[in-house]
Amino acid sequence: MKTLKQLINDPTKPLVIPGVYDAIGAKIAQKIGFEAMFQTGYGTSATLFGMPDYGFIGATETLENARRICRAVSVPVIVDSDTGYGNALSVWKLVNELQAAGASGIFLEDQRWPKRCGHMAGKEVIEKEEYSEKLQAAVDAKKNKDFIIVARTDARATKGLDEAIERAKHYKKIGADAVFVEAPRSIDEMRKIGKEIKAPLVANMIEGGATPVLSAKQLHKMGFKIILYPLSVLYANTYASLAILKELKKSGTTAKLRKNVVSFDEFNDIVELSKFRNLENRYKRE
Repeated sequence: MKTLKQLINDPTKPLVIPGVYDAIGAKIAQKIGFEAMFQTGYGTSATLFGMPDYGFIGATETLENARRICRAVSVPVIVDSDTGYGNALSVWKLVNELQAAGASGIFLEDQRWPKRCGHMAGKEVIEKEEYSEKLQAAVDAKKNKDFIIVARTDARATKGLDEAIERAKHYKKIGADAVFVEAPRSIDEMRKIGKEIKAPLVANMIEGGATPVLSAKQLHKMGFKIILYPLSVLYANTYASLAILKELKKSGTTAKLRKNVVSFDEFNDIVELSKFRNLENRYKRE
């Protein structure tokens, strides 16, 4: 299995990464064949609390979720860690704990707390110097050479694209392995980011978000390496849940949507029931 750093440094193809927010979603993504995945903070807040990505989760929730997800799969997991939940020392501690939990990378952003989803209104960013301290702490805390630090800037919304690009360049100089200019608003802006920043770049594809949704092939040609679909699973699962629950409420049965759900045996295959049956039999007394 390739490390996350090897996947990012492969120039031949983009790295398409789905967002996950729980262990079963991570196992499904791995079963489908994705080489890496992203623990979404938006999805973590929504599924743990039923609340928006509005600064409600902290280091505890992020780490606990990371431990569950990383234990469930063998492919690299990048963890959305918002602003690092404090100062530079908080970031240093968090990076150490994420590595101990089995994570392969972190997204760290320069928003002011309480943060917002990158495609929501009302964001603010901290000064470049303050974020640089946090980023340096993250770099210093790396014990595993293959652990990836993605520096994210949300400055496009508040200070303009040029400032966001300059921040991204500065963050790369400090030691970020990849950089992420959040929420460009046009294809021209995306082309400019790809042209001006010489680093592995993240493209964030959110259905209905501020940034145009393009194919991985198109984005790779523009200069983007990590093609992130952070909310597709969350939105698809929500759509399916609404549909089947509406049908159950309306008719008292789910028979009409039987073809829209996996079978009992199919689901048990995903959670590896046979592996645990074999393990159980191993410990049975004769």
